[in-house]
Amino acid sequence: MESCPAKTVIAGGMGFALGGAFGLFMSSMSYDTPLSAQGQQMADLPMREQLRRGFKDMGTRSYSSAKNFALVGAIFSGTECCIEGFRAKNDLYNGIAAGCLTGGALGAKAGPQAAAIGCAGFAAFSAAIDAYMRMPSDE
Repeated sequence: MESCPAKTVIAGGMGFALGGAFGLFMSSMSYDTPLSAQGQQMADLPMREQLRRGFKDMGTRSYSSAKNFALVGAIFSGTECCIEGFRAKNDLYNGIAAGCLTGGALGAKAGPQAAAIGCAGFAAFSAAIDAYMRMPSDE
């Protein structure tokens, strides 16, 4: 597939699905003990209300994670595809540049230092994953 908009939409959709599953799993693992103030309030409620609030919280957290994963996937994939088209090369540097731009864009709201750290972090992670995926197989 060579279409950058299609790659962006597919990456965003897959990120949304993966983020939703991840968020559902992580929210199901969080719990409030009866020793905390919020946990004590929950323990005093009827079981049906506890379940309703728990499922509502799981849905809210799952949707939040899904949106975040979709945003990261779409920005990274679209940026990498545009860089690859501009450079007319498919190499490790496309992913590093896309990772830097993605991390910088996501960290920009928090200021220039956060954008720089986001750029470096996403670029390093992208370089590590791309280097691993490009390793020759042992077959």
